[in-house]
Amino acid sequence: MKEKLILEISNEMADILTVEQIAKLNAVLLKVVGKYTVTNDEVKTQKTEESNEELLRSFLSAKQVEGCSTPTIRYYGSMIQQLYKTMPKRVTTYTTEDIRAYLAVFQRKRKASRVTVDNVRRIFSSFFAWLEEEDYIIKSPVRRIHKVKTGAQVKEVLSDESLENLRDICKETRDLAIIDLLSSTGMRVGELVKLNRDDINFNERECLVYGKGNKERIVYFNARAKIHLQEYLNSRRDKNKALFVSLAKPHRRLQISGVEVRLRKIGKEAKIPRVHPHKFRRTLATMAIDKGMPVEQVQKLLGHVKIDTTMHYAMVSQNNVKISHRKFLS
Repeated sequence: MKEKLILEISNEMADILTVEQIAKLNAVLLKVVGKYTVTNDEVKTQKTEESNEELLRSFLSAKQVEGCSTPTIRYYGSMIQQLYKTMPKRVTTYTTEDIRAYLAVFQRKRKASRVTVDNVRRIFSSFFAWLEEEDYIIKSPVRRIHKVKTGAQVKEVLSDESLENLRDICKETRDLAIIDLLSSTGMRVGELVKLNRDDINFNERECLVYGKGNKERIVYFNARAKIHLQEYLNSRRDKNKALFVSLAKPHRRLQISGVEVRLRKIGKEAKIPRVHPHKFRRTLATMAIDKGMPVEQVQKLLGHVKIDTTMHYAMVSQNNVKISHRKFLS
């Protein structure tokens, strides 16, 4: 290795020095270099550089420590893996143009909405910002890619009549209890399926749920939900600790997909379009804001970290605007 180093230096200096000078230089280098251990930097770099997959694993581990849920981490990993597959090169060499091109192709091929494209952009932004903070790259290539303008979408909520129709369609006490619990608490479906029987406090009509990032909060249900929950639990003969279980034996804990499929089926029978768990949450939030509940309390009720998320619900219904207009301006 030492001889190779001296030879390389000699070759670089051949155009500048004479033959005699090169000979003297070689003698000096041999004497000086002999005191040191020489290693190949390229080999060392290859050993110390982490692969794309290793960097991704480290990033996902960091997100887990931050409190991100397992589905979120899985989604982050899937999106970044697709980027790797489409652009197979060192992630530390990605440029802003690479990311822009990927997002453009992603949107065109998948016919993705602007909301979806911006979600992917945010994932990339988080990943490359982490690479920057950990000194793997000098500057994130996503910095210059601005938020995708999505516009304000007015999303549907369930009317009082729709809720009653859904209840009337229910043939199983369990389904009725699910609808009442979702509509009166505004909890997420992921929080619903994690509940156990012992989590329900019937005296106070409340229960403790574990939200995103395993954050605890108390939610409250109404008298109707209490009655139907008690009827459902009294009718069960299984020993499963889960609050909601499958109707068929061996009565396993109900999963998110099970709740979604069931609500979609009930909605179809009631001729109500797009019935899904989050629609009950949105309905409760909109109703609370329309009836004058302070937005900070709605935020706490829903378990939102940022109040901006809660404020989206304030724009769903215009009933409060209409009433205020008639009261103050008509």
